[in-house]
Amino acid sequence: MNKILYYLIFGIWYTVSLLPMCVHYFFSDITYYFIYYVLRYRRKVVRKNLVDSFPEKSHEEIVKIEKEFYAYFCDYIAETVKFFSISEEEIRRRMKFENVEHVNQCLANDRSCSFYLGHYCNWEWISTIPLHLKDTSELRGQIYHPLENPISDKLFLRMRDRFGSKSISMDDTFRAIVGAKRQGRNSAIGYISDQVPGYDNIHYFTDFLNHDTPVFTGAERITRMIDAVPYYLDITRPKRGYYVCRFIPITEHVKDCPPFFVTEQYFRMLEKSIQDKPQYWLWSHNRWKRNREGFNKQFTEEERKKRLSRL
Repeated sequence: MNKILYYLIFGIWYTVSLLPMCVHYFFSDITYYFIYYVLRYRRKVVRKNLVDSFPEKSHEEIVKIEKEFYAYFCDYIAETVKFFSISEEEIRRRMKFENVEHVNQCLANDRSCSFYLGHYCNWEWISTIPLHLKDTSELRGQIYHPLENPISDKLFLRMRDRFGSKSISMDDTFRAIVGAKRQGRNSAIGYISDQVPGYDNIHYFTDFLNHDTPVFTGAERITRMIDAVPYYLDITRPKRGYYVCRFIPITEHVKDCPPFFVTEQYFRMLEKSIQDKPQYWLWSHNRWKRNREGFNKQFTEEERKKRLSRL
């Protein structure tokens, strides 16, 4: 039954994705009014996140950002639908990468690369990075959290892996990347690192968007282990349907940096991107549902000290 349902949804998604981008945006405009004014999808979460993150902004400014976010969120959905069948020629035209020569030089010098990005602009289209990397022998991909619905998970994997990228489950991250290194293969891996860690995975807090925020540090741990070059992916949207991603090296020698340096720099850079154009970040997720108060309740003082001193 699941197989039949998969092919049914696949056929519908693929057929709809063949429509021109302008038609997708037409439906995006309609969807915006339904989601924002009728369904009111996660409006309380979005409003609270914005108010807490930008206490200096007026009510009118917050509402403006809120509406712009929902309008962009509907565009993101439309672009994701289109991505299911978009041609290589069109995605190369719509998704540009700058300073990719620096990445290719690192790979040529037998260095792995770690790409830090957030749920900012169209993170799905970032999986087209392999189209711009020269060495095809490397492990190229992104870390992802498997979806609970197996059919949806399979469909998204098919979409994300279309242009040579490999989706690696969070549980398999260490095994895949370190295993490739032991085989003499370098890696170029994307980490969406602005998600919410469980209390057992909290080892660092940082000030992020006016919140004392627990953050994932696994990407830095792996980056140090394989001596990779970490990059921040600075993504901008010059106009509707077009993106530019610039690779910004955080450091050339991660092992010479103090613990949590890469993690801290990533969040400072992501914070600046969000402050510049806040409508492009995913405000609808409950980013701060875990906090230091909850963390303190989970562990004794001695346990907390051990966890927060371990990278």
